[in-house]
This record gives sequence, structure tokens and C-alpha cells, in this order.
Amino acid sequence: MECMNPLRTACPGLSSASDAEAFLAIDWSRPWLSCLASAGRSMAERIAKGMPVYLALNDRLPPALSDHGWHFLPQEALPAGQAYEAFIHSRRSIPTRDNLHDFFNGLIWLHWPLLKQRLNALQAAEIARQGVGAQRGRLRDSITVLDENGGLLLAPQALCDALRDKRWQELFVGRRALWQQARLLPIGHALLEKLVQPRKAITAHVICVPLEQAPRLTSLAEADGWLDDQLRTQSCNLASKPYLPIPILGIPDWCLQNQNFSFYDDSLVFRAPRTAQTTQQRVLPERELA
Repeated sequence: MECMNPLRTACPGLSSASDAEAFLAIDWSRPWLSCLASAGRSMAERIAKGMPVYLALNDRLPPALSDHGWHFLPQEALPAGQAYEAFIHSRRSIPTRDNLHDFFNGLIWLHWPLLKQRLNALQAAEIARQGVGAQRGRLRDSITVLDENGGLLLAPQALCDALRDKRWQELFVGRRALWQQARLLPIGHALLEKLVQPRKAITAHVICVPLEQAPRLTSLAEADGWLDDQLRTQSCNLASKPYLPIPILGIPDWCLQNQNFSFYDDSLVFRAPRTAQTTQQRVLPERELA
């Protein structure tokens, strides 16, 4: 049952009015949410009115999850002492808290179901082989980077080269027109949570694929299937940590302030390669960006 006034009444699910406000504060017009907004907006509104996050997610399960018994559960269903990823793999159930972090995690499960199942299976296999341990190990650590903060960047080769070499002026200014051909698809749910309050220094870690080497992917479902296949065939070796860092608000049209090219002069955000000897200076205060 939904509450009449989600901003003043504590509801089942969210514990306070401030929690409800956090869901209502999501700006679904942001470019990084464009592929998620259709499902996400209505779910966020229902959650703000009191629906538990796991129930809102279960209402939107795609066949790639529901046909195989996958579903979301309240966090309390996770037994004390059991590894989170191992539980998910054995039960095909995702324990979910009533907060933005787990909401975005669930939203990624709905839109990248094959990839998320693949990442979970890899995590569970490593846990079975090595145990949880004090440290994740190289593969689990790399999976976590993609799962929490990653993305898939499909871009012309020239942009991929400039990103790899951290030639920021070339990437974002000199070759700015090429971004019309590029597409960055967020995967990391912690990344999406941070972008609710966008700040200049937010950095994603992307798998960068030149358009010349990738098929034409016209939907998230196609991207999900393609990236899952790359991991299945080990064409993309996660153990090698195949990520490139990108200050995500530098992407043209993702932030109003980057229309002024002095935006890219901040060397504490747009960092030179480690071998270069540079003097770092922040040119703008760290603050929320439009």
C-alpha cells in the first residue's frame, strides 16, 4: 500500500522522508540515464511513496531473469556470514536494501541481465576456488571495478587512442565532433549513484571498443548480449583490468560547463600520464555541476 505523502510520512521500505527525497531528486533527463529512464522513473516514484525497492524491481523483471528464476529479495534474506555473491549465484536471488545504491544495482540487473549474471558467476567461481579472503584477488577486484564504476564506450578509433594516452584536449576539444558517433553506456551502479549529484571529478572506468571492431549495437539488449559474449569467449579478459579512466562529465553535452573549454584545464581531474612531469592545479572549485 502506498502512502499519501511520501515526503512527510515514514513508509514501509524507505525509513525517512529524506530517503524518499533522494529518489525524487534523480534527474532522469540526464544523458547517462537516457537508456534507463523509461523503467527507472516510474520505479523511483513508487519507491518514494513507500514500495520496497526489491518489489519495485521484481515488477519489471525481463525474461532473461524471470524465465530462469531470478528475482530480488529484501536484504534480510541474506544469511549472516554468507558471501553476498555466492548467495546470489546459488539462489538466483539478489538481496536488496532500500537505498539508491541498491536501486541502481537493480536497475542495471534489469537492463544488463546477461552481463550481470556472467559477472556474478565469475565472482562465485572465484569465491568457491579461493574463499572470500581478506583480499578479493585480481579477477574479483577487476569485476568489482566494472560492476561498481564501469561502462562500455563505443567510439571511433581516434577517440579510443586519445583516451588511452590521456590526450584530453584532443579527446574532448580537438576531436569533439567525433563524439556524435560515440556512445558511453554506464554499467557501474555506484557510478550512477554518484552522478545523482554530478561533480567534475567523477571518473568512470570504461571498456573502450573502437566502432571499427564492434558490431552495430542499436539497443542496450544488444550491447548486453555482445559484452556477455566477449566475456564468455574471453575475447575481453577481465583479469587484465582492461579499463580506461575517463572523467565522465568531460563528455560533450553531458555537462553545460564543458562548453567552455577551460573546463578541461583542471589537471587534478584531467590528469597527465604518470610519466609526465606536470604541475597540478585545480582551476575550478569542486562543486555540483549542471
